[in-house]
Amino acid sequence: MFTAVRRFSTATRRFLSMDTPSIDIQEIRAKYWNKDEEFFLEENLPTTDPFKLFDIWFKQIANISDLSFEEINAVCVSTVGKDLRPSSRMVLLKSYTSDGFSFFTNYNSRKGQQIEENPNAAMLFHWPKTSRQIRIEGAIDKLDDDLAVKYWNSRPLPSRIGSKSSEQSETVPNRQFLENKKRELTELAEREGGQAITKPESWGGYILIPRYFEFWQGQSDRLHDRIVFERDEEVWTIKRLSP
Repeated sequence: MFTAVRRFSTATRRFLSMDTPSIDIQEIRAKYWNKDEEFFLEENLPTTDPFKLFDIWFKQIANISDLSFEEINAVCVSTVGKDLRPSSRMVLLKSYTSDGFSFFTNYNSRKGQQIEENPNAAMLFHWPKTSRQIRIEGAIDKLDDDLAVKYWNSRPLPSRIGSKSSEQSETVPNRQFLENKKRELTELAEREGGQAITKPESWGGYILIPRYFEFWQGQSDRLHDRIVFERDEEVWTIKRLSP
């Protein structure tokens, strides 16, 4: 404990003694985009069901014609294994229902191993062009394999080849190692057809089953709106958090 305190104190002294960076990060202040300059108020909620509210926000953002998003379904998934060291990465949400939020990946990846050790996880959707974000926390479970097979077969052939070429999170000697595996699978598909690129046993889907939602609406004066839905048994309670 005391070693950590000394280490942080040393880091603080180094920070204070650093030369001024070429970009003055401390002076970067963006004006948050709020189309109607509205507050996000409890009394104006269109629904008290957090799944339905997520759906409303997601569709609103998808339908804003004067804004462009690369991938509105990109979400940061954070997991913690038995070593208690958190890890975060971006994945693509592939479906959401009243049951939960689903994505696909390699079970042997770092996130897959952490989920196996500890199913509790968090998702963060951030749409900066609308000054909105949604945090979701809950437990992750595997999707049925038939759903994974169905989704795998619906993917473009290059995506299937890319996924099957990679033992995700494993150390490889260089880029060429991956390119060689990709070439082998591409030649297999050319000989036998795309159906030859079958789903690996280690690849499948996960669903995060929420117990906590936080809807965040940014305000330029930094008095952001934070509305939380938290599940108590089968009832969702609603509260506001200070920003």
